[in-house]
Amino acid sequence: MPLYEHVFLARQDVSAQQVEKLMETFQSIIKDNGGSIGKTEYWGLKNLAYRIKKKRKAHYALMNIDAPHEAVAEMERQMRIESDVIRFLTLRVDELDEAPSAMMKRHDRDDRRGPRRDRDGRDGGRDGRDGGRGGDRAPVEKPVVAKEPAKAEAEEAKEPAKAEAEEAKEPAKAEAEEAKEPAKAEAEEAKAADKTDAEPDEDKS
Repeated sequence: MPLYEHVFLARQDVSAQQVEKLMETFQSIIKDNGGSIGKTEYWGLKNLAYRIKKKRKAHYALMNIDAPHEAVAEMERQMRIESDVIRFLTLRVDELDEAPSAMMKRHDRDDRRGPRRDRDGRDGGRDGRDGGRGGDRAPVEKPVVAKEPAKAEAEEAKEPAKAEAEEAKEPAKAEAEEAKEPAKAEAEEAKAADKTDAEPDEDKS
């Protein structure tokens, strides 16, 4: 019988247990139509290269199938009806590889390595919740500037300068008044003299 490698993607909203149930449902369809299932793998929830039906992530699952074409066609028909399946791909191959796939090897390697650590030795992933470049940073407290004391000091510093300016104005004002007195007296005398000179002329006329 033909050999197939089949991968389907389930919605990110479903749980891993629901994905396992979907795999069991599709396996029963193959078996009921005269086929058999070899290796099955659940790759977990992964990011999509592009959005599919407005979803950014999906559960990946792999099945090796040894079945007639009619059985595979019926399984794919049921997948199109199933709302939890957003995409699937079936490839015909010459032989089935029963060894763990590259995706499972990578998953096992990541599990053995454990969580990534930054240079400071702190746990931190891409989201940076536990530290690292993207981690939460403690808010920097800004120094509180005491504006009122500074304003009061500035006012106190202005008072002596203001008093000195007032004191400097007083002599200048007095000198100006003294300088005006002789000029005022001369003007009064000149006015009186003009008045005296004008009186005989009036008598003659």
